[in-house]
Formats: sequence, structure tokens, C-alpha cells
Amino acid sequence: MYFTDRGIEELVTRRGEEEVSLEWLGERLATFVDQFPDFEVAIDRFATWLARADDEDE
Repeated sequence: MYFTDRGIEELVTRRGEEEVSLEWLGERLATFVDQFPDFEVAIDRFATWLARADDEDE
């Protein structure tokens, strides 16, 4: 189990029944990076990975 699994589990436990749009997620990620600029690279990689998740080229 990775350390981040706890945060993911909390997210699912607290908000697992909610439906959110990708627009909402993008806004939340941008707000997070504004507050925690040290995570900009990780958030950018995560967002790019999500955007390309269905690409058959990879």
C-alpha cells in the first residue's frame, strides 16, 4: 500500500457517491496548484495522463 492510498480511500469514502464534471475537477486541480505550487509538475502529469487515458497509441 502506498502512502497516497490513504488519501484516495478517504476521497472515495467521503465523496464516492458524488458525480463531478471534468470541468469541476480541472478547476479544483488549478486551485490546488495555486495553493501548493510545488505540486505543479505532478498535477500537470496527472492531468495529462487523465486526458490521454483512452489513447490507443500508448
